[in-house]
Amino acid sequence: MASTLIILSILVPWAGALIVWLTGDKHPRAQHSLAVLFSVLAGVITLALIPYNTDKITLTLPVGGAFGNFTFVPDGLGLLLACIATVVGSLAVIFSVDYMHGEAQLGRYYSMVLFFIGAMVGLVLSSNLLLMFAFWEITAVCSYVLISFYNDDPKAVAGGIKALIITQFGGVGLLGLAALSYTYFGSYDVQTFIAGASTLPQNVLAIAAFGCLIAAAAKSSLFPFQTWLPDAMEAPTPISALIHAATMVNAGIYLVARMFPAFEGVPGWPTAVICVGVISALISGIMALVATDLKRVLAYSTISQLGYMMYAMGVGGVFAGSVHLFSHAIFKALLFLSAGAVIHSIGTRDMAKMGGLGKQMPLVRNVFVIGSLALAGIPILNGFWSKELILEQGLQGPIWAWIIMLFTAGLTAAYTFRCVWLVFYGEPRSELHAHPTGSAMKVSLVVLAAGSLVSWLLAGPLSRIMAETMPLHALHELTTFEMAKEVLTAPATLVALIVIALGLAAWWQRARLKSLARYFRWLAYLARNSFGFELLNQFVVSITNGTAQILRATQTGILGWNVVGIVIGLIAILAIITAGA
Repeated sequence: MASTLIILSILVPWAGALIVWLTGDKHPRAQHSLAVLFSVLAGVITLALIPYNTDKITLTLPVGGAFGNFTFVPDGLGLLLACIATVVGSLAVIFSVDYMHGEAQLGRYYSMVLFFIGAMVGLVLSSNLLLMFAFWEITAVCSYVLISFYNDDPKAVAGGIKALIITQFGGVGLLGLAALSYTYFGSYDVQTFIAGASTLPQNVLAIAAFGCLIAAAAKSSLFPFQTWLPDAMEAPTPISALIHAATMVNAGIYLVARMFPAFEGVPGWPTAVICVGVISALISGIMALVATDLKRVLAYSTISQLGYMMYAMGVGGVFAGSVHLFSHAIFKALLFLSAGAVIHSIGTRDMAKMGGLGKQMPLVRNVFVIGSLALAGIPILNGFWSKELILEQGLQGPIWAWIIMLFTAGLTAAYTFRCVWLVFYGEPRSELHAHPTGSAMKVSLVVLAAGSLVSWLLAGPLSRIMAETMPLHALHELTTFEMAKEVLTAPATLVALIVIALGLAAWWQRARLKSLARYFRWLAYLARNSFGFELLNQFVVSITNGTAQILRATQTGILGWNVVGIVIGLIAILAIITAGA
């Protein structure tokens, strides 16, 4: 039964993608209905797979040869990500019924969304590194197509290309990891690699470890690859909620969590993971504090929260990071979809033009506030519990990193309160008239708001499943009551709440702090200019273009020479692999 459910969880959304595409854009109502049907069905199937959780291979597809067997394991971590992809994905599709009403090329939109959902499920349930890489690349292509959905908008096209190019660093890292596994163990199996990692030469293991970190940072838009996610906000907002808040950007965190037992002993690797998390959380939080584009604020916030998850992995908090991944997927999808409802209603993303919208959009205001409180880490919402788990775990790591992450918690509260106030409260700063929020939008928003309030109660069952099905991670089982008691009695929680309160007060008393703010104008200038990383991107692009111009001379257009080049390249790769074996 479990093997059938795994196959269906991947093929049902893919079948839906094909059927929606073949339906044709002349039948938009049918396309909406079919997309909702197949996405909800995928969610139900994945939820039905939870009772079959195990650390054993459940499904094997014998491919043979250099590809080995394509295997799938529905363990706790994989099921967590699969459920997020399908359930949040179905809510994003339901939201799209209203958001994409009247839009052209619905077939392309829905087919790519459904294709992405199936690929994400395959990525997290696969225990074959090569197959994982294939799904990894499919999600990247789907992301590119969906970011560039409005292909008559140069910003959207540029954002899609940028995301595709940068995330390819992640693909190279994962492919290298798969190649090393096959070279030394004759298998792409994840568990085989983790179990035998200690037998690898230290330099080889270090290459694999840092290659894995590069792959994760690029995929999750973390330092130093953090620039692609804000530009990806040119995609339709449901895509921002699904791909760029709840699922694809979590793939990098998933990879580090999955491979953690293999690399935790590599000298310098945990520190590097901590540094990536800390820097990402801090600089993105500062950028969110000065941004005026609503979706970009949420994008910077996403990078910052992903930084929290990566920091948790670096200090050994695989469970804490996974719980925050779960919480973040819910409340950030809620925030993005709420922002989408606002943008769809008033036609602008500029918070400087908003204000007072809460009176016109009370439901959207209420659910956005719930999501914001969860993001800020206010009791008793899901973000509070997971963030406090991370900060508590962080005390086992470097104290300097913990202090920075504690400061970032206050920074999060400040920019979150600023965002809520600028959009929904105060006096209107321009003539904006909000249109009614559609019923489909309301369904998705209410479900996610409820999840932000109560999903933390699932921490205990998640802990049990992860402890039972991930023995190599040596996780300690924790009930929900024990988790709550641990958080509420930890001194770090009180300190964090005081810092969060100071962050809220800083925005509330912003007028009195203006004299102090002028000393940080240089920092605001750097934040508005992405701390110089955009200049670095342009430099890399110019070098790439220049190199491409030089290499154009080698492209004769003659098929025979192209085939010869491909064959020579393959022979060289095989020779390298053979020499390594």
